[in-house]
Amino acid sequence: MEDMPEENLLGDYLRARRELVTPEDIGLPTHGIRRVPGLRREEVAMLAGISSDYYLRLEQGRDRNPSAQVLDALARVLLLDDTATGYLHQLAAPRPRTRRRFRRRPVPPATAQLLEAIGLPAFVTDRSLDVIAVNALATALAPSIRVGENRLRSFFLDPAEQALHTDWAHTAARCVAAFRRRLGSDVDDPRVVQLVGELSLVSEEFRQVWARHDVRPMGNGPIGMNHPQVGRLDLTMSKLDVDGSDGLMLAVYHAEPGTEDAERLALLASLTTGRPVRRPADVPDVPDVREADGPARTS
Repeated sequence: MEDMPEENLLGDYLRARRELVTPEDIGLPTHGIRRVPGLRREEVAMLAGISSDYYLRLEQGRDRNPSAQVLDALARVLLLDDTATGYLHQLAAPRPRTRRRFRRRPVPPATAQLLEAIGLPAFVTDRSLDVIAVNALATALAPSIRVGENRLRSFFLDPAEQALHTDWAHTAARCVAAFRRRLGSDVDDPRVVQLVGELSLVSEEFRQVWARHDVRPMGNGPIGMNHPQVGRLDLTMSKLDVDGSDGLMLAVYHAEPGTEDAERLALLASLTTGRPVRRPADVPDVPDVREADGPARTS
């Protein structure tokens, strides 16, 4: 009996990106009705300087070892940025026969201590974006950020999470793209397979975003929220790898110092911790927080 074919990661990526590039994007003339979205295979091959048959073998997974020069040429034709080009090279790299299974590591004590001391909403996720540690301020900012919840599942299946974000669709798509980039070719981890399969079955939005094969780095990014207690928040989310943790990532929400967003975030912290802060005059009324030694200061 023949072995089952391996997953065609490189071919799937090439096909998905080819379908997103139009002839107009790269200056090709169009004539008549085109029956396929994006570029035709022969157009990609011609522009990349390779034969149509060779490009077909790449998409079908019958050739898995293109040279770096061929990959760079395809990246140029498919209008890939540096992150997507690096991802393309990663997919074409030889894969070990014995796949490494990732185990969930405990949160390092220093990282757990940082969560409580940082004074900003922060949490830790594993490779599959399951929340494994969180501080109270992060849960006050977004109630779905709790230990045991999955950030992708929350984005696509939790109406309250979706209502919280001012541009939910864009934020969710960025999350998926960063998730895919972080996985690289390590897509056969059982937890990842289960999660992607579940979301693909129940969420049309997830299926569409996942099929695009977008990738982006796990870096900083803007997050807009309409918080029910403190109003509109325009924040930045910063993500950092936890050293030596085999895939753990620390995410922190923060605001530009001196802005109303920073004041509103400080107000949320006061409601969560009981510490008094000044609050801007235009945020919704909230109960004053009082301590044992007197009333909280308000603006």
